[in-house]
Amino acid sequence: MFSRNQTARATIARGSALEMEIRRGKFRQSVFMETPQDSDIQKKIDYEIRMREGACKLLAACSQRDQALEASKSLLTCNARIMAYMSELQRMKEAQVMQRVARRSSDAGPMDDRSPCKGKVAISGMFTEKNSGKLHRCAVFCLLQLGGEIFDTDMVMVDRTLTDICFDNTIVFNEACPGFELRVELYSCCSEEDYSAGSTPRKLASKLSSSLGRSAGKKMRAALEPGACSPTSNGGGATILLPVPSAPGPKYHLLAHTTLNVSHVQDSFRTHDLTITGNEECSYWLPLYGGVCCRLAAQPQCMTQQMMSGCLRVKLGGEPQGWTNVYGVLKGTNLFCYHQKEDMEANVEPVLTIGINKETRIRAAEKDPHSKAQNICITNQYGGEEVTHTLAADSREETQRWMEAFWQQFYDMSQWRQCCDDLMKIELPSPRKPAIVTPKQGSLYHEMGECVQTPFYTFTEAVAEFEALDCHKIKPMAPASGEGLLLQDNAVSAEIRALLSSYYNDR
Repeated sequence: MFSRNQTARATIARGSALEMEIRRGKFRQSVFMETPQDSDIQKKIDYEIRMREGACKLLAACSQRDQALEASKSLLTCNARIMAYMSELQRMKEAQVMQRVARRSSDAGPMDDRSPCKGKVAISGMFTEKNSGKLHRCAVFCLLQLGGEIFDTDMVMVDRTLTDICFDNTIVFNEACPGFELRVELYSCCSEEDYSAGSTPRKLASKLSSSLGRSAGKKMRAALEPGACSPTSNGGGATILLPVPSAPGPKYHLLAHTTLNVSHVQDSFRTHDLTITGNEECSYWLPLYGGVCCRLAAQPQCMTQQMMSGCLRVKLGGEPQGWTNVYGVLKGTNLFCYHQKEDMEANVEPVLTIGINKETRIRAAEKDPHSKAQNICITNQYGGEEVTHTLAADSREETQRWMEAFWQQFYDMSQWRQCCDDLMKIELPSPRKPAIVTPKQGSLYHEMGECVQTPFYTFTEAVAEFEALDCHKIKPMAPASGEGLLLQDNAVSAEIRALLSSYYNDR
């Protein structure tokens, strides 16, 4: 549970080490003043909470299996993002406190401010294999988390005839550190269960049961009454468990997972071991072979961005006066030397390219004992022969800036390792395809009226529109209008709109 200082808008875990230190008076709570970065995370949390509320409303309104499965998937993703953002916010607060304590400590030694650059990490072409045996039809998707970033793949329907479970999504994480841990979780849900009765609000269920006749209605009412183990029950002998009111409908379960890091990055497809959490007795069970194949690529910023640029003089040839003015750009594994800055901006070929890699040696040497100017010597191995290029900056301070940029580049390369050997290609994620609604599944709603098939567009758009509406004020519309009662683009089927409209008007 979190406590919030209303003045500083600080989020501190109750009972944590930070709260204990504040109580002891080791440091003031003012150190928890909210920074712009904290505010951004808080906005993300608020957004996901609104999306979660909308997902619960839409999930309660779904009668078609595919709609309910998509809504449940998005609800699980929202919950995961909220937890990830809360953890990220707590880590940021702890880092702020530790940094302030270290600065005030009298015995604290010199702090190394050098940190590796961040980069992009992309995973694509994921697929896993299973045995083609007798099993239930299941809905499967992957949830991927790297730090505070969480993404989900499209949902895939799996039956006994399907042996390869493929996820075509390309997912890119933009703020990865070289010490990243990418957790891949595979979720599954049996799609052959009927979720309509379990997700029906009690008042709507009463309305439906009364319309079925006295005998059938009494049986339905008994089945829908809370049992002894129900979260809304205070007693009773029924054994039927109702879903949590805030999240009715189908439930996804963790089937398998794995964790990938920088050592798994490779510019080709590779198979990684999965840890299986389910068993054959579970309704969501799938007989997986135990591995997932994918392409995990990375692009560190030191490989894609200019890490340093400026005017230099380079010595060409062995003549003492053979110096040429160039505009140097440090990017990736090269130092590009152009005649002028405009050539670089116009993508003109550089006049000289000097390799900067893990085997390169760089040192700063005095040009003249009586001069303050310094030379920079860069030595590489080319075909078993050492080649040294000599550069000169305009001042000692400028030379120091270049040397610091070289050391930072070497440090980034040592942390990202094989990711800096060559620039890996990362394709931009393709736009999500709208989920396709299958024909009616024979639920209770469909038995009461004819199902009108409608397109089901992006779930985020549906929830955003759904939760923005006040369902208590929904008025029935003329059948001839053809417009949706709940969503402008007919995201839910006609029988849901009619039933919910009648339900809310009677409240």
